[in-house]
Amino acid sequence: MQFMVIERFRNHDARAIYRRLRERGRMMPEGLTYVSSWVAADLGRCFQLMETDDVTLLQRWIAGWSDLMEFEVVPVVPGASTAEALAGQLD
Repeated sequence: MQFMVIERFRNHDARAIYRRLRERGRMMPEGLTYVSSWVAADLGRCFQLMETDDVTLLQRWIAGWSDLMEFEVVPVVPGASTAEALAGQLD
């Protein structure tokens, strides 16, 4: 399953986050996969697409970063999958 993780940097402190990332890496437990990320132009938020079949791995990863960021987690599916699921209801 895929999750869009919206990270709000506490105090807009992107430097602290990138310092930790440089020193410790992503700190992801085995079974949690980083897909891609995008950072807002104002350096206040990051949008990460993550993948796992065990949501507790995502929770464990969030716990390791929660001192520097607040998190919103949204389960997502590709738009094509949604279109397929709704195909019989479109007419």
